[in-house]
Formats: sequence, structure tokens, C-alpha cells
Amino acid sequence: MNKERYRELCKTEKTIPIFLMDWWMDAVSMDGEWNVKLYELDSEIMGVLVYYLTNRANKKVITLPPLTQKNGIWIKYPQYQKQVTKISYENKVTKELLNQLEREDVYSYNQNFDYNFQNWYEFYWREYIQTTRYTYVIEDLADLKKVYDNFDKSLRCNIRKAEKVVQVKRNLSIEEFYNLNKITFERKGANIPYSFEIVKRIDEACKERKCREIFYAIDEYENIHSAIYIVWDCHSAYYIMEGVNTEFLNSQATSLLLWKAIEHSSEYVKKFDFEGSMMQSIERFFRKYGGVQRQYFNIKKIYKHDCVYEFAKKIYKKINNR
Repeated sequence: MNKERYRELCKTEKTIPIFLMDWWMDAVSMDGEWNVKLYELDSEIMGVLVYYLTNRANKKVITLPPLTQKNGIWIKYPQYQKQVTKISYENKVTKELLNQLEREDVYSYNQNFDYNFQNWYEFYWREYIQTTRYTYVIEDLADLKKVYDNFDKSLRCNIRKAEKVVQVKRNLSIEEFYNLNKITFERKGANIPYSFEIVKRIDEACKERKCREIFYAIDEYENIHSAIYIVWDCHSAYYIMEGVNTEFLNSQATSLLLWKAIEHSSEYVKKFDFEGSMMQSIERFFRKYGGVQRQYFNIKKIYKHDCVYEFAKKIYKKINNR
């Protein structure tokens, strides 16, 4: 019943981010299932908690689905609400949503929240653990010259360098993109953490709604140097995947592709979100685009502690209470 009502809300409510939309959760919930808790006021949905449930080591856990950097809570605010009232309202909505969620028979909880969600009091009071993470967001794409001029000098140099070597094209096939994306992980000695089936489901859902684009850089010999994948909702574009051919790392093609993606996004939305990373090298690269650093929360809790956990917790308290 909740999901059906939420689907109806998603058809009309433009402020819900793409990663909380019902159709997005349908696409990424291949090895688990998603659900939603609702907070209602006078029969109107004023808050939701969207979550993904799967099995890990024979335990039911709430976690992030593939290629979904954040979901969690969305709140609709009454008009002309004062700041003092806003905080208490957020606490009330979050409390009710957590009351519903905690009735579920699950082992643990782990979600990233949209950076617009900044009040985690209710989670704190219930002994959830919060870690602050960061993304970079270009918050106004209206003046592209201003956006470009705000890039780091070395980045602008790399973009000009890439323009001499490659052309930027769009609509690479999803099969070619995935193969290139997989190479990026292999270069780091890792397996790609999501399947082609998941990527294809996302791509089909986004193509149907005309909210995705693939940009790729190709040279005069038809070599593809790199490719990136972006999606967008009514407010922001998001950089969610990339693929880089290891033979052409020095061409700086990805720097150029991101600039072209930013240009393209300005036709549809106001913001461009680099989707964050806590890896030092990636953070340094994203920072060069001159976006505003925005913090977002990872919030987690183990609901059902085993004896090993309880023993470790007691030792931790003894050490830290000295």
C-alpha cells in the first residue's frame, strides 16, 4: 500500500531526488527489494524514508543499492515555516519514520542521505552512528563562462590539451560503456562492483525518461579514450560512472568530457553534482572544477548485536572511560 501511494507521489512531486524515485529503485533493486515508510499529515504525504533491503551473510540488512550514492529521507515542508519550527518539524517527521522502520525484522541499517538532509538529531538520540562525507556541487550553471573561469588553471590547460587530441561524442552503446567502465576498476586491481544487468536496467529507465547521457572521447584513429555517464532530475545533474582506456591516460579526455557534460546539463538543470568521493586523488580532481563543498551523512546502526560485538563494545567503553 505504501509503495503504491509513493508511486503516485513520485508522478507529481518535483523535489524528490532521482535516487529516491520509485522507478530508479525499481531499476537498481535486482538482488534485493525496496520499500518506503510514509509520514502523513491530514492524509497528505509530508515525509518518506526510502530504503533497500537485501541479504548479507544470511542476515537481512538495509543498505545502499548499486549505483545509488544516496537515498534515505525526503521531507516536504509547510509554506512559510519559521526556522525554529522547521527543526522541531524535521525531528517529528524523522521520529515517526524511524518508529515505523524499527518495527522491521532487520539486522542492520546503513544509508547515505542527500546533502539537503542536515538534521540527524533523531538518529543520534537513538544511538545511530553518523559519518560526514563530502561532494562538490556547481550550484549555478546559468553563466557557463563564469563556471569555466572558476576552474583551476591546470584543469583549463588539460581541457585545451584534450581538445587537440579527441572529439567528444554522445550516445555510446551501453555495452561499450560498461566494458570501458570495467577496465577502470581492473586498472585499480578491483572487480567491478555491479553487473551489466543493473547498468542496463538503469540505462533503459533513464532513456525512457530522457534523463541520462553518455559522453565519450574518440581520437582520429577511432580509439575511445574515456567515457562518462550522467543522469539528472529536475534540479541537478549527477556524475555516476566513468570508463577510461588505460592506454590513453595522458590525453586528459575525462577532464574535457566533464566540461562538456556540465555544458549539456545547463540546458536542463541548475546544478551539477560530482557525486563525491573520499578518495584523496578523486577529491583533488573534482575540487578543480570550482564547485562548492557540500557535506552529506552516512548513518548506520546494528540492530541485532551478536556476542562478539557486545564483547568488543564493552572493551571499547572500558578503554575510553579511563
